[in-house]
Amino acid sequence: MNKLLIICLFPLCSFAQSFNVINDYKVDYAVASKNGRQLIAWRSFSNNDKNYLLLLDPQNFNTNIVPAGEVSLTKSEFADVAKLFVNTAYIKAINAVRKNDLGLQNVGIDHALPPEKGINLTIDLCPSHKPLDRIIFTSLFTEFAKIEQPVPLAISVSGRWILKHKDDLNWLKTLETSNQLDITWVNHSYHHEVNNLPLAENFLLARGTNLDVEILENEKLMLKNGLIPSVFFRFPGLVSNQKIVEQLLDYGLIPIGSDAWLAKGQQVNNGSIVLIHGNGNEEIGVQDFIKLLQQQKVNIKNKQWLLFDLRQSLE
Repeated sequence: MNKLLIICLFPLCSFAQSFNVINDYKVDYAVASKNGRQLIAWRSFSNNDKNYLLLLDPQNFNTNIVPAGEVSLTKSEFADVAKLFVNTAYIKAINAVRKNDLGLQNVGIDHALPPEKGINLTIDLCPSHKPLDRIIFTSLFTEFAKIEQPVPLAISVSGRWILKHKDDLNWLKTLETSNQLDITWVNHSYHHEVNNLPLAENFLLARGTNLDVEILENEKLMLKNGLIPSVFFRFPGLVSNQKIVEQLLDYGLIPIGSDAWLAKGQQVNNGSIVLIHGNGNEEIGVQDFIKLLQQQKVNIKNKQWLLFDLRQSLE
């Protein structure tokens, strides 16, 4: 997992296609150079006998996919990448996570610094037999249609939700391709297991958890469904410990917490990373968010309360 590849990029293309036959999906850190601009490659895989790389712009957290055949590769060490990109938003975010209080809950980036008044909206899609709370998104269109187009938000998606909610996922993708939503797709683990044990033995901290499955298999499933994974990860239940956070960073992922989980009654402030569940299991949080939109109706109209792209807020 510590192997590094140095890449020289030629014409850079991003693929929003579905990859249906993914093989050899793995962590491959890399430096990518194109016309004096440097990027990071952090995943490699093959699909239908063609090789691809998942690339990251460390300045703005944007990710995209390019065919590996368009690049030349030179091996190196990840430490060299960290040194090379030490002044970028990506490495600064990783360092900020390491300095954070590594308790059992809400580790990671939980507050951002947008340039104006507003919030970063994150919607979690944990496994559920209930349909998507589409009212969240229709309410956003009602309030922001003439203010922000597309509406930026982050969606944390679990593999088991994807598998059982293809129609809802396709609806979200349609909103994205029609330029109504600008979605940052956040890895929320494949299984999102929950048990009755204390937090220190629950969620991803449960005995027998396989992080390669929870992280990499979920990314593969996202790619198979036409989603480009971001470098962000949300721990199920916001539960973690120091060991698993360090392991997560080894995958090149940045944990995203929340300082405003609405269903828990937490106060929303400017720059808050707001958390609601859109999987049908958190009616209180959804209702509270709709009330919040109504309370800010005048400010939204006057562009004094906006939704911000998580990537740009951290940039």
